[in-house]
Amino acid sequence: MLSFKEELLSILKEGAYRKGEYTLSSGRKSEHYVNCKPVTLSSRGLILSSVLLMEYIDKDSAAVGGLTLGADPLVCGVTVVAATEGSKLDGLIVRKEAKGHGTGAYIEGPTLKEGANVTVLEDVITTGGSAIQAAKRLRDAGYTVKRVAAIVDRQENGEADTAMKLAGLELVSIFKLDDICE
Repeated sequence: MLSFKEELLSILKEGAYRKGEYTLSSGRKSEHYVNCKPVTLSSRGLILSSVLLMEYIDKDSAAVGGLTLGADPLVCGVTVVAATEGSKLDGLIVRKEAKGHGTGAYIEGPTLKEGANVTVLEDVITTGGSAIQAAKRLRDAGYTVKRVAAIVDRQENGEADTAMKLAGLELVSIFKLDDICE
């Protein structure tokens, strides 16, 4: 019987990874394409991802959050897993642009105490730009963000690690690209 990690890796290899010629959201070209959404939007893929991501959440986190759309299923899945384990962990969705009406909010979810710790979730990290943008918005709202937890780190010459360090963030991931494309 496969462990959760082995099973998720198998599902990612089958449903998220493609080899060919691709243009990434960063604009650069790559022969490796990883799109976790077909996995995180499947019932088994989401539960496996969420259970495994729980191991990477800061222990003092009051919430998990991330930039819409890649983080949306992860935020929901991790908060449900936390609740089933008896933990109180809220979820925050960070908009790319301020809401165009009402309060004009960038962040959706419960209001946390000033300084509350939030772990940012991401499906795939390439340059770290989306996760850093989410962390900035959360910090601007008065929260503390120290860690980014991802399903896959594309290992782009250490670029994401460098960007994260410059932003005062620790990057942790369940898998590296090498795990998926081996």
